[in-house]
Amino acid sequence: MAMTWKPNNCLQPLLLESKKSRSQLQSQSNSSCFGPSLDRTLPNFSSSSSSSSSFKPKNPFSSCYSSSSSDPTTALEEAWRMVCQFDPKIPIQEALTPPSSWYTHPSFLSLEFDRVFFRGWQAVGYTEQIKESGNFFTGRLGNVEYVVCRDNNGTIHAFHNVCRHHASLLASGTGRRSCFACPYHGWTYGLDGALLKATRITGVRNFNVNEFGLVPIRVALWGPFVLLSLEKKLPHSEADSNIVGNEWLGSSCEMLSTGGVNSFLSYVCRRRYTIECNWQVFCDNYLDGGYHVPYAHKGLASGLELESYSTTIFERVNVQQCEGSSVENGDGFDRLGSKALYAFIYPNFMINRYGPWMDTNLVLPLGPRKCQVIFDYFLDASLKDDKSFIEKSLEDSERVQMEDISLCEAVQKGLESPAYCSGRYAPSVEKAMHHFHSLLYDNLID
Repeated sequence: MAMTWKPNNCLQPLLLESKKSRSQLQSQSNSSCFGPSLDRTLPNFSSSSSSSSSFKPKNPFSSCYSSSSSDPTTALEEAWRMVCQFDPKIPIQEALTPPSSWYTHPSFLSLEFDRVFFRGWQAVGYTEQIKESGNFFTGRLGNVEYVVCRDNNGTIHAFHNVCRHHASLLASGTGRRSCFACPYHGWTYGLDGALLKATRITGVRNFNVNEFGLVPIRVALWGPFVLLSLEKKLPHSEADSNIVGNEWLGSSCEMLSTGGVNSFLSYVCRRRYTIECNWQVFCDNYLDGGYHVPYAHKGLASGLELESYSTTIFERVNVQQCEGSSVENGDGFDRLGSKALYAFIYPNFMINRYGPWMDTNLVLPLGPRKCQVIFDYFLDASLKDDKSFIEKSLEDSERVQMEDISLCEAVQKGLESPAYCSGRYAPSVEKAMHHFHSLLYDNLID
């Protein structure tokens, strides 16, 4: 019988049922940011998009942040109040952005792990990492340590990267193995997750070897990407890529497939950035419709026709597109090409397709004010040996990332300031950002 598993969030108290109903919490949220003890004036959000959507705190320098309680019920109530301070039904022209507490409060991040990251498909890697039998890679999402591998029959598996004996991690990084041997006490598992050897257990009673294999995780492929689902449902057969594509991408599947997002590009390299900001800040920056580009990325702006920027909204995906100016200098260098496509796949994965390049950005929360962004670069096979072009392209990309890191870290500091609670949207360009916030709300309130 297949094992079932429910993510054991390290911030598990938020999964407890609150003694108060959702309506009570919503009612309380209208009188205080985090409860009656704080003197705040909140927008009176209703189920309809009423015109009374704007508000100002009584004190413009009052903070929307309060310390999280150690009491489980209080922590859950705090998180619910924060969720209820945003109403996706209010039109973008009238809407306030989510309060700063969404980006700063530990209780809110805890709820996000349970309701957002531990549901649905999550992009975690690419097929090149498990191209051959025995290849594996590891990763972490919240408190979930995972390993993905290809067994000797070519079947791809994913497991919790945790020994069933005394919980040691089994593997790290990437590589190739014929089995996973625990470095702590030598328990050994096959690439299919079966327990092959349990050392020095003579005398143990009521021990069924079939019940101590690695705990499986649902895994699937779409194009060049490896996806995991941390929900309890485990299939008896390999997930169908068409079904997974529809679940993950919805009706954007065709646009992305025809837009050059495919598995025929050559893998180039990976870069990791640790940023002192909440994961949502990085996503917001990506989703502002090119708003910040002429001010913060002057080099990038020179290669794009920003007036051509457009945004298309799908169920859980939005796609921003912009014409490239195809400016060539004396050496014929043109990294961006004639058109750039930027796809945001909710909640934390981005695909950038431009010229001969594709790069992906995976944003992983490391805490309320810290995240890691993993960049993977892919290139048209005809240019994979052009070292000069690759080096210059990566230098240009690195410059943009450094500029974005400065922006995001400055925003995080501002969010933590008592001078800020909520902002406004620029309706003509920030539709994708509003869509992202609305999806978050829907997941968190569900």
